[in-house]
Amino acid sequence: MQFWQSLRRRRGDAAARALYESVVAQARRPEFFADCGVPDTVDGRFEMIALHAHLVLRRLGKDARKAEAGKLAQALFDLMFADMDHSLREMGVGDLSVGRKVRTMAEAYYGRAAAYDAGLSSGDNALTAALRRNLYGTVQPEETAVATMAEYVRRQDAHLSEQPAAALEQGRVDFLPAPVMPTSLAKERG
Repeated sequence: MQFWQSLRRRRGDAAARALYESVVAQARRPEFFADCGVPDTVDGRFEMIALHAHLVLRRLGKDARKAEAGKLAQALFDLMFADMDHSLREMGVGDLSVGRKVRTMAEAYYGRAAAYDAGLSSGDNALTAALRRNLYGTVQPEETAVATMAEYVRRQDAHLSEQPAAALEQGRVDFLPAPVMPTSLAKERG
């Protein structure tokens, strides 16, 4: 709690903090890991936060009031990487390494954002390929799980596009429920 209080004083942006807390809560939904096979690892959790943050940032980028949305988007991005910095330090990463690791994570985020945007815009298999490469980069996923996540991302993007800018500016974002594994895949695993 002390981290968030100090971040609040430094950033002064309650809306961005509320959005980020919602992003993290959605990204940590157990269905992503248990049902959809996203690795429940540090990398897998980073991937889920990056994906959901990107969906919110993408929505903010579509706002007609670009200046206000841009400030909020920047504050959200800054909070996400301040939290990554804090998390690395809590995990015991040395002070001299943290900056380099956060920079690497930011570069990774930008690559993923470009791949997700291309996949969401193309309507072909580019999104599925991006998810397979990023969300599932350390495991061999079941194709049904990747397809389920791709459909979830497309529906979530459309759902976020319908949310009023005023709600986002007040720090309120509504996510769709996390996907659950199709019954046939559940029987195979069970």
